[in-house]
Amino acid sequence: MENFYPWAKAIHVIAVISWMAGMLYLPRLFVYHTDAEPGSAQSETFKVMERRLLRAIINPAMFVTWVFGLWLAWKGFGFSGAWLHAKIALVLMMSAVHGYLSAAVRAFAEDRNGKSARHWRFVNEVPTLLMVVIVVLVVVKPF
Repeated sequence: MENFYPWAKAIHVIAVISWMAGMLYLPRLFVYHTDAEPGSAQSETFKVMERRLLRAIINPAMFVTWVFGLWLAWKGFGFSGAWLHAKIALVLMMSAVHGYLSAAVRAFAEDRNGKSARHWRFVNEVPTLLMVVIVVLVVVKPF
C-alpha cells in the first residue's frame, strides 16, 4: 500500500489540475455566452461547449480530486493538522463554486441567464483565489 501513496498523490494532482482548468475556463465561456443572442448558432455552440466541459472534465475531475484527496488526508495525515482542516474548508468552498457554475450551465441551456458578463468575470477570479490559498496551505503548511 505504501507504493500506492505516490501514485495516489500523482492522480490527485492531475485531477486538481483538470478540475481547475475547467473551473477557470467555464466562467470565461459564460462571459462570451452572455453576449450571444439567445437561440443563435453561437449561443447553441456555447451550450454544447459548457455542457461537455462540465460533464466530461469538471465533474469527473472534482470527484477524483475528492476521492484521492480524502484518501491522502487519511493515510498521510490522519486527518490532523490545522492547515489540512483549512484546506478541506477551502475545497468545500471550491465545490460550492462548482455547484454554482453547474447551476449556471443549466440556466444558460434554458436561455435564462440573468447575470452580466461583468458578473462572470468576477466569478472567474474566485477559483483562482481559492486555488492560490489552497496551494500555499499544502506546500507551506503555515500552521
